[in-house]
Amino acid sequence: MNKIFIFIFILSLASSCVAPKKFKALTASYQESEKTVQTLKDENKALKDQNAELQSKIDKQHKEYLELESQLNSLKTGSSAEIARLAEKLQQANTDLKKREEILKTAQTELEQRTQRLKELEIALQQKDEAVKQLRQKVMDALVGFNNKGLTIQEKNGKVYVSLDEQLLFKTGQWEVDPKGQVALTNLAGVLGQNPDINVLVEGHTDDVPMRGVGTVKDNWDLSVLRATAVTRILLKNKAIEPRRITSAGRGEFFPIDEAKTPEARQKNRRTEIILTPRLDEIFKILESN
Repeated sequence: MNKIFIFIFILSLASSCVAPKKFKALTASYQESEKTVQTLKDENKALKDQNAELQSKIDKQHKEYLELESQLNSLKTGSSAEIARLAEKLQQANTDLKKREEILKTAQTELEQRTQRLKELEIALQQKDEAVKQLRQKVMDALVGFNNKGLTIQEKNGKVYVSLDEQLLFKTGQWEVDPKGQVALTNLAGVLGQNPDINVLVEGHTDDVPMRGVGTVKDNWDLSVLRATAVTRILLKNKAIEPRRITSAGRGEFFPIDEAKTPEARQKNRRTEIILTPRLDEIFKILESN
């Protein structure tokens, strides 16, 4: 079976801004794993159907072989030419039967290997799902004091999304994290420090109101990048978190939660999202195996 290639995450340093291709690879990993499981299931079903068809042909050929053998025995008193013809036909049928049985044996071995690989992948995905649920609960426990104060936590696509409103972290147009936001991020960092198998994506988002800044901050792109970087630096104050686990990026105004042009919608869109993803090393190993 040909090697199945998958995307491998390459995380940049905490202060870097991520290219769109890296975002696409990061957000698609879990869906790709689930698609691979379904593909393997479909392949297994097809192989089982092929095996059943091959077994049916073998049974039919075996029956024909027995009939030829019976005819040969009944014609032993006949002409030597007829006996030789039937003997040759019987030998050919026997050869064909052995070839088909060998093909079936090989196919059955491949089916067993695929079934085992599918089982391992399903177990790995179940373990990942359980890890995500446990992580979500840990994050909720660590940030319980910030519920209904500009913080939302949800689980989707095999990841935990921690969304912090601008009012919890920043003053309007600024990128220095407020003290109350620093407390929330420090609590979250404590959870991340105790769970080294979690990758972290920090995304800065703005509303669609153009920012006319000066100096290095000229627009919403700049502002979103600086905010993501500021959040990342606070998380990294926890020395248990390796910088290579974190990807920091600005997304400007281009991924709104609410596309309405109202103050309420714009307030929702001004946010920082911290996306937590369990590493998929074990799943990658299974997917890459022959």
